[in-house]
This record gives sequence, structure tokens and C-alpha cells, in this order.
Amino acid sequence: MEDTDPHQLDADARDAVLGTGGVGVLAFATGSDEPPHSLPVSYGYDADTASLYFRLATGGDSSKSDLLDNPVSFTVHHEGEDGYESVVAQGTLDSIEEADVAGEILDGLSRVEIPLFDVFERRPRETTFSFYRLDASDASGKREIQRRD
Repeated sequence: MEDTDPHQLDADARDAVLGTGGVGVLAFATGSDEPPHSLPVSYGYDADTASLYFRLATGGDSSKSDLLDNPVSFTVHHEGEDGYESVVAQGTLDSIEEADVAGEILDGLSRVEIPLFDVFERRPRETTFSFYRLDASDASGKREIQRRD
């Protein structure tokens, strides 16, 4: 019989799972009687600063615009060589305004690869995007370990 035992990832393994970017699920807290507002998003990750970067569609009829100040949880998972691995980061999103893009943030953005997916009802160039940062220094990760009994 096979059993799985989750095993904590250290910072280097966490960074390897996150890579320089990919796709994960960003969940915004809503009300106490409502489920979180969760959506798949592309992200970029800068291991030097343990920062996650998001390019989110905002404005118009975007349902997340009202939730941007709420606490969030971000999850990435994939199948590694030894089983599944996942990373979860929690906190609040920091808006990155053009005027604020300097020094560390600009360096961090230059080290990430945020995939661009066209999942919108209108062309991406007709969509308003904003950049956000999430501190992932306290992100936790787990790896599934295959055991045979």
C-alpha cells in the first residue's frame, strides 16, 4: 500500500517550485459568510527579494477591483520528480504605481517572467492592467513523499 507524507520545503526548494513565474490561484478574502474570490492568475517570482508579482486586469467590470485591499492567499502546485509540490503565500497585495517603480522593485520586475494569457472578453491591449507585489518571504511549501508500507 502506498501512502503520502507531506514534507516541508526549505527556502531553496520553495524558490525552485516558484521558478521565475508561472500560473497559480489567487484567492481574495471576502466576507465571513462568503467563500473567497479565487481566480487563476499568471505571476512572476523574484527569489532575490522573495517577491511575487502579478499583472491583474482591473477597472471596468473586473470583480476583483473591490477586493484588492483584502487579505489574499496565493497557491502554486505542480508535479515534481518525487511527487506533488505546492507553495502557499499569504498577505496583502502592494500596488505598484509607475511613479513608485524604482530601485528594488524595478530590479525585481526585471528578473521575473509573468506569462501573458489571453482569457479576456476583449483584446489584452484594450484591457487595463495593474501590477501588484506580494511578499513571499514567509511562504510555506510542501512536497509529497512516496512511501511504501
